[in-house]
Amino acid sequence: MEWFQRMNLAIDYIEDHLDSNIDYDRIARITLCSVYQIQRIFSFVLEIPLSEYIRRRRLTLAAFDLQNKRSRVTDIALKYGYETPESFSRAFQNLHGLTPTAARRAGSQLKAYPRISFQLTLKGVVEMNYRIEEREAFQVFGLEDVYGMDSIANQQGISIPEVWQNICSNGYMEGLIQSIDGDWRAEGRFGQEISEVFAFDSYRFSSNTTFPYLIGCYRLVDSKIDDYTVVDVPSSIWAVFSTLNDGNGSGNYDLRSLKNRIFSEWMQTSKYNIIDGGNFEMYCTNQDGYQYCELWYRIEEKQ
Repeated sequence: MEWFQRMNLAIDYIEDHLDSNIDYDRIARITLCSVYQIQRIFSFVLEIPLSEYIRRRRLTLAAFDLQNKRSRVTDIALKYGYETPESFSRAFQNLHGLTPTAARRAGSQLKAYPRISFQLTLKGVVEMNYRIEEREAFQVFGLEDVYGMDSIANQQGISIPEVWQNICSNGYMEGLIQSIDGDWRAEGRFGQEISEVFAFDSYRFSSNTTFPYLIGCYRLVDSKIDDYTVVDVPSSIWAVFSTLNDGNGSGNYDLRSLKNRIFSEWMQTSKYNIIDGGNFEMYCTNQDGYQYCELWYRIEEKQ
């Protein structure tokens, strides 16, 4: 129950500061999570980014304020964190479908996004496949970029799925695999079903609104790492979750639903906390040709 109480206290803080500055570090302290983790919880459990929830709530309250014709649009814009009436008007119209001026008219159709509340619900009927692994430190190398938590796109506006498509079509994927140069599965004690190229993200702090993401491989002594980013993976205990019983075998597994269950069910009932320091998406194919994914999270025992 503590987790639900902490999350609701965080919502209390957000609601109390919708008309002022919202400190993400303060939210993290309330929830006993890092800023990155609390944003992941919002994205996976509520299926919207934390910043989007705040934006919707502010624009919901702004619509209520506009019904009071004595409040100027400029004052309402400043109240909810918009530097100019123009930026407020654009955001308001994108959400509500009409301008702030039009919203003052009687009969205007507006949208309201209510405050959320975290509540305990009965789950756990469907099994979750996971295992615990302990590994010594190792290194990975590959193609790195930084992505926005809200957009899941880099500074050029290219999304992670688009980046994967690009490296598969321009020869970079083949170059990565050829750069391994050795039996990485044997040295790293990885199963034969795991593909050579995987994703590793959030292994260092970039900012409160971004995360680093590496498409890469396990590094051997003779791996050709020129022009690639090398990342140290610390000695860790890992919780490994599988989509093996999910999807139709063609790689169309539902990672969002699995991540939702990890953060909303498993993490709340297990004896472990998920900690910062990097997470893997391992892409696998079993002996029957069934494609699935493993999600690797660094963990520690709860105190």
